[in-house]
Order: sequence, then structure tokens, then C-alpha cells
Amino acid sequence: MALRSVVSRKTLAPALRHYRSLTTFTLPDLPYDYGALEPAISGEIMRLHHQKHHQTYVTNYNKALEQLDAAVSKGDVRGVVQLQSALKFNGGGHVNHSIFWQNLKPVSEGGGEPPHGALGWAIDKDFGSLEALVKKINSEGAALQGSGWVWLALDNEQKILKVETTPNQDPLVTKGTSLVPLLGIDVWEHAYYLQYKNVRPDYLTNIWKVINWKYASEVYEKESA
Repeated sequence: MALRSVVSRKTLAPALRHYRSLTTFTLPDLPYDYGALEPAISGEIMRLHHQKHHQTYVTNYNKALEQLDAAVSKGDVRGVVQLQSALKFNGGGHVNHSIFWQNLKPVSEGGGEPPHGALGWAIDKDFGSLEALVKKINSEGAALQGSGWVWLALDNEQKILKVETTPNQDPLVTKGTSLVPLLGIDVWEHAYYLQYKNVRPDYLTNIWKVINWKYASEVYEKESA
């Protein structure tokens, strides 16, 4: 039996129409001004990163979803399969950046202040110290070939913290459905090149000055309760 007849217009279209009626993605506002993270991250980088790069992921994700809707409505299984790469890349770019903006905070508002409470204790237990965790994240982020992300994650099954990397715009869920992102650092060149040129380790060193540990702590406490 041909694959085209297995996944028919009749079986796919109603579910996807319901999905599309509920879902249209938009660029989220930043919770701070573009220049608020200076000198760690320049205002020019933040403006371009948010308005150009993240907006492009949102635009292309919505476009891919519309194309998927059309392909399913036609029973075009080949078209559905061909769109998976665009959906993963652009959808992942939207998800990852939406987390990234929350992971940052101006120094004047508490950015860079170390985590306390439950997350602070968990970091000490699983990594030995905050300094050891930062060193591990920086090392893995600097060593990541090409473009991608480095993450601090809670493994909800093993009940431990982990450091993971993902290539390109792959979201953390691609490394395991039990992984909850607490902190994600973008190591694509567009996140730092205008300011740090090709010296990614300097970017990774300075970004900790504006990390929003309060946000990471809130997610950790909610997910580990």
C-alpha cells in the first residue's frame, strides 16, 4: 500500500486545521532595552539578534506551518516529510531564542547574581560548585563545532542537572524528552561576532555577568516539585 494512501487527507487535515486555528507565532518582546546588557553584550548585537535573526525564525516557522497545512490538506505525504527540516530548524530557533532572552538580565536588575536555594544546592551536589559548572559550560560551548547551543538542563527522570549541547537550532528536547532547559547560551556567531569577533571564549566568559539565575531557579523549583 502506498504511503500516500496510508496518511490520507481525511485522517490528517481535521487535526491540523484545529492546530493551525490555535497557533500563530509572533516575536516576543524583550523584557529589557537592547542596550541594557552592555558591556557584556552590545546593544547593536541584541537589536540585530532579536529583530533580524529571531524574527526570521518566527516568519519562516509560520510559513512552514502554512505549507504543512496545505500539504496535509492535499494528502501530500512527500511534501509533509520534506517540510520537517524547516519546521525543526525554524521552530527550534524560535523556542531556543525565547528561552535565551529570559536567561539574560541587566546587572542593575540582578543579572549575574549567583543562584541560591534549591538550584544552588543542586549545582553544588551535581557539579561541586557554581565555578565548576561555569567552567564546564564554557568548555563545552567553546568546543562546539559550527553553530549551536550549550544548555544547563534538569533531567526530570534521573533528578539531576546536566550540561548538554545541541547543533544548529535543535531544541533541547531532541536530546531527550525528560530534559528541561534551565539555561541556554547561544553560541552561533550572530550572538557575539560583532563584539567579540572570533573569540567565542571571551563571549562565554562575559555572558555570565548578565545571566538571569532567578529565572533558572524558578523553572527548576517548578519542574522539580
